[in-house]
Amino acid sequence: MKEYKMRRGEHLDDRVPDLKSTIESYFGPVTGTTEEDGHELYVIGEPDNAVFDQILAGAAEYSSKKDQLVVHFEERPAEEVIAAGEADAAAEAVSLKNEFLLEATGRDAKSRRKSMKRTVEDDTPDY
Repeated sequence: MKEYKMRRGEHLDDRVPDLKSTIESYFGPVTGTTEEDGHELYVIGEPDNAVFDQILAGAAEYSSKKDQLVVHFEERPAEEVIAAGEADAAAEAVSLKNEFLLEATGRDAKSRRKSMKRTVEDDTPDY
């Protein structure tokens, strides 16, 4: 499960007013909801793209900081996807994830990597 921050000064509700329909437009119909770490997430049990087995996505709401986007992509093993001749689906899956995350967070892949790298560095204790 990964949490993604919005750009400075932006909020998830402003960027994506209807999170459920945005998720459905990228990945397929929502088949239910589940609670993970105290956050209610939408479940896409049968995603449109064959690479994904299941997708969980939703908002992580915090009282002391801005809401964040929470996403978990369960993907089939790469060997299985390639053996099934679905290399195009794999390329499309990467594109779908990046486009969805860019729309929801306003941050491109490079910016998200830098942010996560800083978070890991901040969590590392000094000895």
